Amino acid sequence: MNHTYRITGMTCEGCVASVTKYLKSVEGVSSVTVDLATSEAKIEMERHLSVSTLQDALPEKYQITTEENTGVFSSAAVQEASKFQQLKPLFLIFLYLVVASVLLNMDGGSLNEAMLDFMGLFFIVFSFFKLLDLKGFPESFRMYDPLAKVVPVYGWIYPFLEVALGLMFLMRFELRIAVIITLVILGITTIGVTRSLVNKKAIRCACLGTALNLPMTEATFIENAVMLAMGIFMLLNGL
Repeated sequence: MNHTYRITGMTCEGCVASVTKYLKSVEGVSSVTVDLATSEAKIEMERHLSVSTLQDALPEKYQITTEENTGVFSSAAVQEASKFQQLKPLFLIFLYLVVASVLLNMDGGSLNEAMLDFMGLFFIVFSFFKLLDLKGFPESFRMYDPLAKVVPVYGWIYPFLEVALGLMFLMRFELRIAVIITLVILGITTIGVTRSLVNKKAIRCACLGTALNLPMTEATFIENAVMLAMGIFMLLNGL
């Protein structure tokens, strides 16, 4: 018996390996093929197994669902969300950060001050999402960040580095150093994202940790482009 299921919560090839391992461990399952790009798992089983049985074998972060059609399960009827819908959480966060930065500088604040507040809030908010699943983030991050691939511990340090940078921007502490560090770490990530885009790899963005399932290239390019542009602008203006 062959059935196709939809798996949500996967962010990288490490997740694919985990889901495959857990599903193969279920008694009655002969083989499992998991596709990250389509979020599908094709399962061959000796007898029919309920979805709840398969779900019980998976960690909580992964959800398995089906659609029944004359006894065959398929996710073909599940329409892919548009890019805008996928990136909607990122756009909303950016909107909130922009509004907060403007409000903080309404009484005599300058553009530079507003940008510093935006960058500080950006790092604090994005680090929060990464810290929600500190165990899962490094594995997702190292799928495309060149430095995290070479030095795995960097993936564990990165969320705390974002916290430190956020505080430095908000407290106006050693701003030039903070901007330079920002340009370096985001520049490294952008190199990895560019490679993934050129190679058309199906990797999920880890910018908001593993809490949200975002397309990596678009989401990461948006956040990196904004932050890199601000950092360069500040350096050129003598920060």
